[in-house]
Amino acid sequence: MGVAVKALLLSGGMDSIALAWWQRPAVAITVDYGQRAAATELAASARVCAELGIAHEIVRADCSALGSGDMAEGAALNVAPVTEWWPYRNQLLVTLGAMRGIALGVSELMLGSVASDGSHADGRPEFYAAIDALLVAQEGAMRVSAPALHLSTAALVREARIPRELLAWAHSCHVGNLACGGCRGCIKHYQVTGELYGDAY
Repeated sequence: MGVAVKALLLSGGMDSIALAWWQRPAVAITVDYGQRAAATELAASARVCAELGIAHEIVRADCSALGSGDMAEGAALNVAPVTEWWPYRNQLLVTLGAMRGIALGVSELMLGSVASDGSHADGRPEFYAAIDALLVAQEGAMRVSAPALHLSTAALVREARIPRELLAWAHSCHVGNLACGGCRGCIKHYQVTGELYGDAY
C-alpha cells in the first residue's frame, strides 16, 4: 500500500482557497474547462499554491461549446436552477481531476463545496455520496469528499483561519477575468467579506 495522497480541486475562489489553507493537500488541480474566468482562476490558484508550497497541476479541456449560463457567456438552459449553472459541471470537474489525479497516485479528491451550493443538485450530499461510490468502484478506488459541505463560506474561512491577505487572491466572478460586481459570484464575495471583516476589509 502506498502513502495516501490528497488532492484538491482548486478553482481560485474563496471556498477552495480556504479549504487549501485548512486541509493542506499534497497537490491542487485547477481545471480550465472553457469557463469565462479561467485565466484569472488559474493565476489565483497558482499564487495560492506557491504561497502554501502545494504542487499545482493544470488540466485543460475546452468544453465551452457544452456550457450554458453566466460561466459560458450564454443563456441559462430552462432546467438551470441559477444563472451560473453549467450542465454536469461538478461531475465534469471530478472526472477531469480524477483522470489527472490517478496518474499522480491520488487517493482522495476534495472539492470546496459549501452549504450554499445546495442550490445545485451537484452541490448536495447526495451527489457527493454518489460520485464517491462511482469512483471507488473503479480502478484506483479514489475517494471524493467535500469537507466543508456542512459549512457556510464565512464559517469555512473562520474554521480554516486563513489569513485575509491570502484569501484576497480569491477570484469569484462568473463572467470574466475582472470582477463584474453584479454576478452571483461577485455578490457572494462581497457578502462574505462584509460578514467576516465589515468595513475593514
